[in-house]
Amino acid sequence: MPSRNVLVEPHEAIPSPARSVAWSLALLACGHFFVDLYSGALGALQPLLVQRFRFTLTDAGILGGVLVTSSSVMQPVYGYLSDRFHTRLFAALGPAVAAVFISALGLAPGYGWLLAMVALGGAGVAAFHPQASARAAIGVRERRGGAMAAFISAGTLGYAAGPTYFSLVASRLGLAKTFWAAIPGLAVTSLLLRVLPHATASAPNAQARSPWRPLLAVWKPMALLYLLVFIRSIVQVTFAQLIPLYLYLERGYSPVKAAYTLSLYLTCGAVGGFLGGNLSDRFGGRLVILISMIGCVPFLALFFFTQGWLSILGLLAGGLILLFTVPVNVVMAQELAPAQAGTVSALMMGFAWGTAGLLFIPLTGRMADLFSLQHAMAALTLFPILGFLLALKLPK
Repeated sequence: MPSRNVLVEPHEAIPSPARSVAWSLALLACGHFFVDLYSGALGALQPLLVQRFRFTLTDAGILGGVLVTSSSVMQPVYGYLSDRFHTRLFAALGPAVAAVFISALGLAPGYGWLLAMVALGGAGVAAFHPQASARAAIGVRERRGGAMAAFISAGTLGYAAGPTYFSLVASRLGLAKTFWAAIPGLAVTSLLLRVLPHATASAPNAQARSPWRPLLAVWKPMALLYLLVFIRSIVQVTFAQLIPLYLYLERGYSPVKAAYTLSLYLTCGAVGGFLGGNLSDRFGGRLVILISMIGCVPFLALFFFTQGWLSILGLLAGGLILLFTVPVNVVMAQELAPAQAGTVSALMMGFAWGTAGLLFIPLTGRMADLFSLQHAMAALTLFPILGFLLALKLPK
């Protein structure tokens, strides 16, 4: 009789936990794509907003800084809350909140309203990331780098699609009607609320009462990883926000063409993140980080100091190599403090990314007003060299 049961139910040959892990990863990757679709919208809308509200490059930098503060710097707060309360609502509601407020920027009556709406839209982005990134690799025993790479690359692809998506909506409907762009985010929140499994506690209650104890025990390697993410993010975040303005003002691109170029750059970054996660499973995270930091520099320099297709090729190759390290840093941090996966994911994906943007987007805008956008952005390519020297201190 036992052998007959095996024949009657062949699906039991595939473990149910494995199916559950794959299904949860696919759902969260889908949510990551759409929440970052809205996170990447501001770069494409910046030229249109500058035209409408007549604000300076410094004001544009402040607007970008508000977005990264709300969407990234605040992520550790949501990471702590998700580790403590274990509700799926952080991940499920994030895409809808981001969609509603970011898509409605065209309705803002003034610059102050823009700042408020960007901050509220960023809150939806921040709520989603820590919980989703912590749950994405739960149950994965092997090739965690590959699993995290798939999740992160989905978000980077969404971030890459954001400029083109919003540029098309704005060009066809007008800036005042971009609120229609919220439909995909509302739809994916409906899907997540319907089918995303409920969150469960993964750490003992004692750890929940002392959430910082596991982090304090590994603060030295965690601080080193944080600095490496911060340095990479200086280039990553500032480029994502200001490349359309740079191409529009310095090279005479149309807003639509500039948005397409940004989408290509970010798509290459998504491919780079996927490659980097899988390469780290094979060769180790330290080597991937070293190659990423030093390898992107000559290509980014090629972008700024040449013209035409060769310049764009340098931008795309530099973006691909720069983002090798995105999943690598997250997995290394989660392995250092597995009981606080949401919090450390927020530190590596959000807080480092956000503090870099908060400081360097407005600073780059100010330097551009004083000198030129060409000089201000080209100077950022020096930071990965510092990252390479710092990565040499990672244990072999």
